[in-house]
Amino acid sequence: MTPGAKQERRKLKIALIGQSVFGKSVLEALVEKGEDEIVGVFAPPIREGHSSDPISDTANELNVPVYEFSRLRDQEAIDQFNSLEPELCVMAFVTDIVPMEMINFPSLGTIQYHPSLLPLHRGPSSINWPIINGETETGLTIFWPDEGLDTGPVLMQKHVTIAPEATLGSVYFNKLYPLGVEAMVESVDLVRAGTAPKIVQDESNATYESWCKASDVAVDWLAGVDTVFNMIRGADPQPGANTTHNGINLSLYDAARSSYISDGHSPGAVVEISGEKIIVSAADGSIAIGRVRATGGKKIGAAEWAESVDLKVGDLFGI
Repeated sequence: MTPGAKQERRKLKIALIGQSVFGKSVLEALVEKGEDEIVGVFAPPIREGHSSDPISDTANELNVPVYEFSRLRDQEAIDQFNSLEPELCVMAFVTDIVPMEMINFPSLGTIQYHPSLLPLHRGPSSINWPIINGETETGLTIFWPDEGLDTGPVLMQKHVTIAPEATLGSVYFNKLYPLGVEAMVESVDLVRAGTAPKIVQDESNATYESWCKASDVAVDWLAGVDTVFNMIRGADPQPGANTTHNGINLSLYDAARSSYISDGHSPGAVVEISGEKIIVSAADGSIAIGRVRATGGKKIGAAEWAESVDLKVGDLFGI
């Protein structure tokens, strides 16, 4: 090599396991950077009656090979993965169980995105629970997965604040999604450079929560305003905090603390119907609800729904 000439940087062979718009965005970011070769994308197969996954569509557009297996644990999937001889595996939003035969195969290992500050909030609903708990900070972790659930060594973490009015949707789409894509690309750079850390998680600080299900976010109107408000925004848009009206389940969205003084009203009572909102009494205040969804229906404005069911001030939720 002549003096002063730059040594060409070797491209890594990367296999990407992912899905949905987050996986799609990670794929696009890695391809756009052009530092490495994406040797294959492992994506969920098309379900009957549904469209193909966004990551599959994008991979096809970018001429990246796509492999769709119902179960990554099947030997056929493992053999296909290994045949590509990836040096690094990148896991970007994975809900299937990835076998250790895949995780351990790449010579440089496997890295994974998780939307919490591990070891806090291990588990599948790690964005919901910090909001429901009223926490003011969360973040994301890029880590090296091992046999445990979100237990592997940490490569990188980024912190984000949870604003007082933030919802699950706003925390994810405005913060953890774009920051997560950037962190994945930065992490690949560190792996390529041979400087990616492996920081053992402190098990004394570990917490775990399972899926946040609708049954976990049934509103207790006897609770305080903060508890009710945090539950509604932490489950907005999924799975939707819920209550009942005349025996019909009703999911609640676009909530806000209300200045309405609810003295004299029973918890769960409708105290005002005005504009686009309905206001409901809690134990120590009231909550304004902007949108609702009745069982089998679509999300609509709360006032529109109130009119459709002839809701009146004094009617009770939760009975």
